[in-house]
Amino acid sequence: MTVVTQTRAAGSAGKLSYQPLVWLAVATFSMGIDGYVLAGLLPAIAGDLRVSPAAAGQLMSVFALTAALAGPVLGTLTSRWERRTTIALALGVFVLGNLIVGLARNYPIALGGRVVAALGGSLLNAAVMGYVIALTPVQHHGKALSFVLGGWMTATALGVPVGLVIGQSSWRFPMIMVAAIGSIALVGIVLKLPRLHLPAGTLADRLRPLGQPRLLVGLLVTTGILCSSYVCFTYATLILGPHFGSHWMIIAIMFGYGVASMLGNAVTGRLTDRFTPLRVLTVVLCGLLLNSILGMAGLMLASATVVAVLGLIWFFAAGVGNGGAAVPQQARLGALAPDSAAIVMALNGSAISLGSATGSGLGGLALTAGSPPNGLLGVACGILVITLTLHLIVAKSKAKVQTAA
Repeated sequence: MTVVTQTRAAGSAGKLSYQPLVWLAVATFSMGIDGYVLAGLLPAIAGDLRVSPAAAGQLMSVFALTAALAGPVLGTLTSRWERRTTIALALGVFVLGNLIVGLARNYPIALGGRVVAALGGSLLNAAVMGYVIALTPVQHHGKALSFVLGGWMTATALGVPVGLVIGQSSWRFPMIMVAAIGSIALVGIVLKLPRLHLPAGTLADRLRPLGQPRLLVGLLVTTGILCSSYVCFTYATLILGPHFGSHWMIIAIMFGYGVASMLGNAVTGRLTDRFTPLRVLTVVLCGLLLNSILGMAGLMLASATVVAVLGLIWFFAAGVGNGGAAVPQQARLGALAPDSAAIVMALNGSAISLGSATGSGLGGLALTAGSPPNGLLGVACGILVITLTLHLIVAKSKAKVQTAA
């Protein structure tokens, strides 16, 4: 049985081995399907469980809320555990939760299953990202994170459309599919993933970096990125639907968004290793802001014939940017507190959940207040301006720390 320590792994100057990361990518693939597929199945879920569509939507909300609250707690409590064991346990709980949802005969059981899945998923996300950062040499962090997060992006491109297609027969099938894929990943992780022990240290030592204001502001950048994304992504059918009325066309567009996300993830993974996470993330955030401004102007001012084309360009460009932001942001957060990677990644997972929920909520409020769907791009612009400002504050504070040192 292979056993490594963080010190030995981080100090290795050899080539990056993707073999142990494959099963982590499969695990994130299952999480990615779970994170997106329910949104397209809410009417079917509501009808089967005999609740309103709004109540069915709470199956997503309760997952996000539970993950946001439980992630940091579970990440802290398990920060000294052996990493492979933590990942396997978290994935097992995630699989169990999805099985409960898929087999639930009534709404309360389904809701409870989502809570169980969120408990496993929140710890799993933190443990996987912390493992990747601890196992791989620092010069390969970008490529390694890109590879593992590629499972999530692939789920957006392939898993979600497939899930929506098979979900036309029964909304339960995608949940069973998530559990099956998660089980395959669990077997591979137990059999193939090296055990990883973190260096000795007290819990107080691991928590100390969280007192850094720049780390906490950095986590708000994660929230801002996801918030700006979900303001529009949640209501993409309202923005693009009038121009692409077919249900199958919308599924095809979602597939295209996923492919764009995969492309952005792959490109920034390599750029992060070549340059710095800070520089790459700055370019990505500026690109997202510019895309939102141009997209809003195009959708509101162009003729009906041109709007459809501009809408696709905006949506796919947003996919590239949102997919490309993940690697440099996680690499930067990991570098700010390398000895607290598990806790930091748990907090980042909470920031992701908070951003997703907040973005969906802000979009809904804007539409309720009378904003046209295209106007949501303006809301995203405002959020991105704030996010870019916070990002630059972190960059400036880091530069001051390095100068003082």
